[in-house]
Amino acid sequence: MRKLQNEELNRISVEEFKNKEKNPFVLILDNVRSMHNVGSAFRTADAFLAAKLYLCGITGTPPHREIQKTALGATESVAWEYAGNVVTLVQRLKAEGWTVVAVEQADRSVSLQQFQPAPYTRYGFVFGNEVFGVEEEVVAMADACVEIPQFGTKHSLNIAVSIGIVCWDFVQKC
Repeated sequence: MRKLQNEELNRISVEEFKNKEKNPFVLILDNVRSMHNVGSAFRTADAFLAAKLYLCGITGTPPHREIQKTALGATESVAWEYAGNVVTLVQRLKAEGWTVVAVEQADRSVSLQQFQPAPYTRYGFVFGNEVFGVEEEVVAMADACVEIPQFGTKHSLNIAVSIGIVCWDFVQKC
């Protein structure tokens, strides 16, 4: 066994990425403080062909040195939009027919293992602030709330890790 060289990875160009059919989900970052987490969200959105990335509230936007450091160019491939108010964005997405899913520990959350995406449905996954999570008003208006099962003492994952888990779960179920 040997590691593959970069030229063996069959990477597509940014232009090919932009023209490629995307998976039916968007990522919504709700007041994410860390620029490194934002950059990681871009990279993960690129890896899983997310339709779009929404950056809300205090979430940083490109161009920014710390975002670029972890995004490794994904800010050029992934479609993104800044939305000042996450509640307004969620209302808009729901009016456009998106199913909004808060990724949060809540009284009626469903384990990610039990979450089954419906066919031909577009999803918006909301990820919250590193300390305070998804805004309460967004949790209340979400169509569903999923929780990543955890078994240790912290019951808290870095948002970048959570995004990767949710994206992988979604694309492998669709």
